[in-house]
Amino acid sequence: MRVALTGAGGIVGSFARRALLAAGHAVTVLDRDSGWRLGLPAPLRGQDALVHCAFAHAPGRYRGGEGDDPQGFVTANLDGSRRLFDDAARAGVGRVLFLSSRAVHDGHPAGLLPDDLPARPTSLYGEVKARAEEHLSNLPLTGCAIRATGVYGPGPAMKWTALFRDHLAQRPVAPRIGTELHAEDLAAALILLLDHPRPPATVNASDIALDRRVLLGMVNDVLGRDLPLPDAADADTLRVLDCAFLRHAGWRPRGLDGLRREIPRLLDAATNL
Repeated sequence: MRVALTGAGGIVGSFARRALLAAGHAVTVLDRDSGWRLGLPAPLRGQDALVHCAFAHAPGRYRGGEGDDPQGFVTANLDGSRRLFDDAARAGVGRVLFLSSRAVHDGHPAGLLPDDLPARPTSLYGEVKARAEEHLSNLPLTGCAIRATGVYGPGPAMKWTALFRDHLAQRPVAPRIGTELHAEDLAAALILLLDHPRPPATVNASDIALDRRVLLGMVNDVLGRDLPLPDAADADTLRVLDCAFLRHAGWRPRGLDGLRREIPRLLDAATNL
């Protein structure tokens, strides 16, 4: 399949590119190196599918990623995504996968959230993602928005560098619990949805509920040390993504055991910068 990919240099896009190539797809990268950015006409003629992972934001920030320029944030990401999806429809692209976010769920109460839950964002980031989802759903093509949780992994996806360094230096670490997914497992979900005969309009992509106390306990185990751990966080406030569609389709993320196996590589990334 001929697949156009935006955001190939980003946290998720870099893993998506490797997964697409490994699956035998021909990948056309749309990025600044190819002379394209969000908001410009997209050269999509002849492409079978589009995977849209590009997103313009303040470094390291998603919620709050607009910084001091909310209008520029909306213009780049919402208007740019709408134009990209329109270009895909006009070019006859049969399938579009859009990397959305769990942020579209932030207005819902704690608990288990199904794949088809209506969006209820509370941040500009979540609103932009939700409105882009809506636009995609109204086009004459097969579109699927992947509502992904927090992503971790080696390379650009190594999100715990500061946390690991604080732990190793025995600086205080605040309790926190959140949902997480390895970037390779998210890329695997994208491949599955690309090949699925009838993907839904929205799917959740998440794996584990991860307490910092558990994560840093794994770090202690790998190092053979007994460094102080933060208190356990309150899990009662957690919104957990029910990934029923992906799991029914055969998707199997790595879980806590897979994270445990990954800790040495993540530690190396955090301590060798």
